[in-house]
Amino acid sequence: QVQLVESGGGLVHTGGSLRLSCAASGSIFRILAMGWYRQAPGKQREMVAHFTSGGTTNYADSVKGRFTISRETGKNTVYLQMNSLKPEDTAVYYCHALMGRSDYWGQGTQVTVSS
Repeated sequence: QVQLVESGGGLVHTGGSLRLSCAASGSIFRILAMGWYRQAPGKQREMVAHFTSGGTTNYADSVKGRFTISRETGKNTVYLQMNSLKPEDTAVYYCHALMGRSDYWGQGTQVTVSS
């Protein structure tokens, strides 16, 4: 089995910063893609930032210039540095990994931005 464990969520004021971490463990084989999604109440889950299978990065337009995804390949870990947070960034943030043909998800970590 594969586990994705997120950490780093919390409550922050508008304009603040948070750093999320996601570590993959277990029966890991080649990770093709890894990154972050989020889901706000009443909304669909959306991609926030992601490393693609080609090693490039994709960002949602709403977070470009504010969020930065990074990784430690040898540790199967990805990070999401979130700066200039806004109330609309409030959501549960999920780590995602694609291995082979299977998608894996973390349990989610809550990020709340107060105005």
